[in-house]
Amino acid sequence: MARTAAGSENPNASGGAMPAGLIVSQLFARRHNPVMPRILLIDDDEHLAAPLTTYFARFGCTLENAVRPSEGLAMLRAGQYDAAILDVMLPEMDGFALCREIRKESDIPIVMLTARGEVMDRVVGLELGADDYVPKPFEPRELVARVQTILRRQRSTPAMANGNGNGNGSSTQHRVFDGLSIDLDRRQVLRHGERVELTGTEFELLALLAAEPGKVFSRDDILNRLRGHEAELYTRAVDIVVSRLRKKLEPLDCIKTLRNAGYALAVARSEPA
Repeated sequence: MARTAAGSENPNASGGAMPAGLIVSQLFARRHNPVMPRILLIDDDEHLAAPLTTYFARFGCTLENAVRPSEGLAMLRAGQYDAAILDVMLPEMDGFALCREIRKESDIPIVMLTARGEVMDRVVGLELGADDYVPKPFEPRELVARVQTILRRQRSTPAMANGNGNGNGSSTQHRVFDGLSIDLDRRQVLRHGERVELTGTEFELLALLAAEPGKVFSRDDILNRLRGHEAELYTRAVDIVVSRLRKKLEPLDCIKTLRNAGYALAVARSEPA
C-alpha cells in the first residue's frame, strides 16, 4: 500500500531498516502549517491508511503513513510534521516504546490508538507523554476532531494563558516566578535558568496554572480548558499529566494539590530581568 498521502515513494525515508532504538541527534524538526497541517500515521494496518488519508484531506490535513516504527522514525527525523498518530500494536516495537523514543527528542503532539476498553493502555500512553488517545474501533471524524483540537490548542496557548488578564504589570507573554520562567511566545520554560523540555500538554497545563497563580483549577476545569472534550476523559488523565510536569520541574515544588478540589500554582512572582 501507499506509504505517503500522495501514494508515491517518500524521499525522506531511509533506504534501509533503521534500528528500532536509534534516535538521531536533532530529531524531528517540524513547523506548524496553519493552512495544511501535516500528520504522520504510524500503523501497520494498510487498509486503514488510505481511507483516513482521504478523510483527513477533506478537513484540510495531509496524512502520511508509515507501517513500521523504524520507517516512521526516519520520516519524523527528515520531515516536518505537526502531529503523530501511533497505534499501540506495531511490529519492531509497540506504540508505547515508540512514544518513548519520540519523546526523547521531540514535543510533537502524539495521539495513541488503543484497544477498546483497555484503560491501562490509555494510562501508560499518557504517562509516557502522549497528548490524547482514541480507542479502536473509532469513527474517522472523531480522530480528526482530536487531532484538530490538539493543533488548535498548541497554537492558542498564549491567548488562552493570557485569559482575561489580571493586571499583574508584567509582560503577558512572559511569566516570571521564583526559580521559574515561562515564555508563552517561544513555548519555553526555564527552571533556575535551565531549559525544561515539556510536551505540548504539559506546557499548556503549566501556562493555564500560571495565568492565575494561586487559583485552584478542578480536574474538570483542566480537562475542559485544555482538551476541549467532556466525555470519556477521566480525571486520572489530569493526575498523570500533573505528575509528569512535577517531575520535570523538580526540585521546584510549585504545583500544589488541594484534596477533592484540584491543583494550583503556588510560587511567588518575580520581576522580569
